[in-house]
Amino acid sequence: MAQLLKLQDYVSRYETDLSRYPSQFIRLKKQQWVKIKQAWETGEPLQPSHTPVEIEILPEKERKFPKLKKLFKRRSNAIEIPIESIDEHITQQDKEENFDFSPSLHAQNETELKQSFLDQLLLFQLKWASSTVMEKSFVDRRFYIDERLKHFLQRFPDNYFLFYEPVFLLKKAPVEMEVLLLTPTEIWCLAFIEKADQAAYIGANQHFWSMKVKEEEKKVLNPVMSVNRMEKIIKQLFHLYEVELPIRKAIVSRNGFIDYPDASVDLTILDQRTYEEWFEKARKTPSPIKMMQIRAAKALLDYGQTTSFQRPNWESE
Repeated sequence: MAQLLKLQDYVSRYETDLSRYPSQFIRLKKQQWVKIKQAWETGEPLQPSHTPVEIEILPEKERKFPKLKKLFKRRSNAIEIPIESIDEHITQQDKEENFDFSPSLHAQNETELKQSFLDQLLLFQLKWASSTVMEKSFVDRRFYIDERLKHFLQRFPDNYFLFYEPVFLLKKAPVEMEVLLLTPTEIWCLAFIEKADQAAYIGANQHFWSMKVKEEEKKVLNPVMSVNRMEKIIKQLFHLYEVELPIRKAIVSRNGFIDYPDASVDLTILDQRTYEEWFEKARKTPSPIKMMQIRAAKALLDYGQTTSFQRPNWESE
């Protein structure tokens, strides 16, 4: 399951400690799946986790002055504390970070069980991508039923980082993007054109493309402009942070067909005829998470815009 590092302009847990959360996600996901699968096979009820967990101890200044987080980088200062020994608020926080949940154990087969597990894990992904210990962002309800977001999160491997409709703050101006898929070896800038099933898109080097659906023909915005803008911004950020990763760009239509004879050689066309082959190849990337991938993620997170509010309990403190 790919990791959702940034969702629009929501506050992300990965912003606070990028060295911790990617590996923690992979470890906890594997641990929870083993526990759930074993309970399903034996018919025994799931037991709550009582294993020691890492609790992030925030510096005193950050607890008293949360707004200073934009001026100072948080440092990880973690210790191991058993769940039984911490108060109710922290216990709830640990349940969030340790995927302590119970999918339906009434699944008819392992495939159903795995899908139930992934569906609940998706909710934790959204929580991690919209909250930290001190802050939260309001999540648009559409993301909970967004088919494209679900597809990228649930069907790509753990070592892939997803930036979904991120908003970057460049020269004090917000810039919205579509989808960035950061792999251990490259980054994909993806622009989507999926207006209708079985639609045919006729590409041209103009402001608009033609979309044909049965007997109807409409104009749609040229998606090449979007993907070129993403590539340009990523190049600037990678140069600034000395990131050496290939930047790929693609126009995607999983439910339609694209005819663009004048496409540049560095632009990949992924439509109903070619997407599945690209997708299967991408899923089989054997490489683990790499330091250059982490550096690239940091560059993108540092320039991501964040809109959030303080949790009430921190305001009271």
